[in-house]
Amino acid sequence: MAPMKLDVNLGVEGGYLKSVEGVAKAADDLGFSGLITSETKHDAYLPLAIAANATERLELLTSVAIAFSRSPMETAQTAWDLQSLSDGRLILGLGTQVKAHVTRRFSMPWDKPVARMRDYIGALRAIWESFQSEGPLNYEGEFYRHTLMTPFFNPGPIERPEIPVYIAGVNESLARLAGEVCDGFHVHPFHSPKYIREVVRPAISSGAEKAGRESEEVKLAVPVFAITGADGRQVEKQREAMRQQAAFYASTPTYRTVLEVHGWGEVGERLSTLAREKRWSEMPALITDEMLAEFAVEGEPDEIGDRIRERYSGLVERVALYMPFVPGERDRFWRNLIESVTA
Repeated sequence: MAPMKLDVNLGVEGGYLKSVEGVAKAADDLGFSGLITSETKHDAYLPLAIAANATERLELLTSVAIAFSRSPMETAQTAWDLQSLSDGRLILGLGTQVKAHVTRRFSMPWDKPVARMRDYIGALRAIWESFQSEGPLNYEGEFYRHTLMTPFFNPGPIERPEIPVYIAGVNESLARLAGEVCDGFHVHPFHSPKYIREVVRPAISSGAEKAGRESEEVKLAVPVFAITGADGRQVEKQREAMRQQAAFYASTPTYRTVLEVHGWGEVGERLSTLAREKRWSEMPALITDEMLAEFAVEGEPDEIGDRIRERYSGLVERVALYMPFVPGERDRFWRNLIESVTA
């Protein structure tokens, strides 16, 4: 069994693009496996261009870039250029987002998101094939049609044209799609090992079986709620922060699947009611210590890596802590964590 990989998230504060080079170099030097960007306040792709130039080994992941806010052609071109620039280190992670954001924030169409994502990925691969072969482009799907590619607009072949595609999701439908057509699946930060074993993995296996693939072809990347600190005060502060984060996620009906696996569906309904009534301060109290132990890994700084490896080894291929990485701060902690997780 291959060792797990430990990735690091690029923070969205502190200048963002101005900080990328320093963060990427530091992450590469410490031995992190990959650098992850997300698309919330900023674009997910621009930082990876900077990181690609600043490093030689670090894998570059989007977790996630929003698919439906862009044409497949736009995503295909950007990914192709990043793959070429990084000498094959890009892992393209795509997400559907939700209807309100796609239609009202991006002013783009939304319908049948799973079917649309399947079509989107098919379009991407057809476009990449046209780039690599320098041949005609003739993709006609349910939502996307790409039937024109002239030499003037074709960037041409690259040395490593195979770009892994991951998608993100919570419920079974997108996990099944990952099993059918993807190279990996980004598990939501709000999860438990039991949820991964009983919901995510079986859904991926179902999709893989439908497509005639082996489910092991689909790699899982998991952000980890981690609780650790130099003293009791720091630990308690992190514990309550994770409790609050879990309560926020658990109040969303879409994420209730995670609670239901443990028989806690009624707690999710109560959290949703409190959220609708804007009674935010009352929500964390509904996340008991028993629940928190399922959603987060807790341990001393020098043992948290072992705890993560024990929890996820054999279950997922990549992990990343749900906490900021600042170069020069806690380097000893991060170095020990890398050694433990990837042992």
